[in-house]
Amino acid sequence: MPSFRYLALDPQGRRRRDLIQADSERHARQLLREQGLFARELTAQTSTTRRMSGQRLSHAQLCELTRQLATLLGAGIPLSEALTTLERQLEPSSRQVLASLGAAVAEGHGLAESLRRHGAPFDTLYCALVEAGERSGRLAPVLERLADYLEQVQRQRHKARTALIYPAVLMLVSLIVVIGLMTFVVPRLTEQFEHAGRSLPLVTQILIGLSDALVVTGPWLLGLLLLAGVGLSLLLRQAHWRYRRDHLLLRLPRIGTLFAVLDSARLSRSLAILCGSGVPLLEALQVGTATVGNLCIRAALQRAREQVKAGISLHRSLADSGHFPPMLINMVASGEASGTLPDMLERVADNQERGFARQVDMALALFEPAMILMMGAIVMFIVLAVLLPIMQLNQGLNF
Repeated sequence: MPSFRYLALDPQGRRRRDLIQADSERHARQLLREQGLFARELTAQTSTTRRMSGQRLSHAQLCELTRQLATLLGAGIPLSEALTTLERQLEPSSRQVLASLGAAVAEGHGLAESLRRHGAPFDTLYCALVEAGERSGRLAPVLERLADYLEQVQRQRHKARTALIYPAVLMLVSLIVVIGLMTFVVPRLTEQFEHAGRSLPLVTQILIGLSDALVVTGPWLLGLLLLAGVGLSLLLRQAHWRYRRDHLLLRLPRIGTLFAVLDSARLSRSLAILCGSGVPLLEALQVGTATVGNLCIRAALQRAREQVKAGISLHRSLADSGHFPPMLINMVASGEASGTLPDMLERVADNQERGFARQVDMALALFEPAMILMMGAIVMFIVLAVLLPIMQLNQGLNF
């Protein structure tokens, strides 16, 4: 019996959401009325939709699925048979997704439509490329390029996480050591100095003041930081505040340039794949805009798309936005003039990704010694503040 998902109001005016089984939509409304519910929304749940709900794929599983599907289709195997073959080979979580996609394809839906109905992790770029491959009859080559792109993204994420592990651990351990010294060691030494009844050096007085402030205000400070974090996360759920944050990030020296280069590389890569797969430029710009994280750059891309729609060239539209590096604009102009825009965009993406990786590696290479020097200075300050009173006491005893 078919199922229907409903939104209804009970006699008290409260909203109720649930599933109900009925022969038809009319029958479902009648059953709801018999329960004293007034239906506001009623949506039929097909078997494919029910199977697709709640299923997820990791990025690594998505890469594997895309690569193997491209290989099977490239060997001339029909889509439905390729999905069935992969369903038997992959692990259980992937099998559920493939079973859902296979059922949707068997019902007569295209692969791109089935992917859109499934939702995550098949994003806008993924679905647009698959649709372009289906329209052009070159689904296997498009999936090959898409698998290359996904694997490259996975390598970049893995490299970034690996590079950040050591600095993060170093910062965490350093912070724990300093807090431990200031809240446990220094107060006990302070008691000994007070019993001696001597005036303390200025460095020691500063250390004791900082330690007392940390012990007294530490819990309140921690609570304030947590509240500030929660408040900031709530603010950033609003597009207006996210836009202001992204605008501020772009204006920061060095850091703003890094964010702009990263988003430019993402845009160039997605446009190269989309245009190279036969997607029209306007549609490619619309899909590529979704891959950009910064809302300021995304708004600039939307304005650029409107200019391209009005007949202005892409490189002039990007130059007018003021958010893209000159190299990208020059390469796009060359690609438009020579008719090799996808190739030029691919080169720009490679160049910008290499430049971004170099700048990040340099920043991390500078961060580690800077962190060590800063921790050395803090520890030296604490040791000096503790040793000076001890040296004064020894001098007094000698006299």
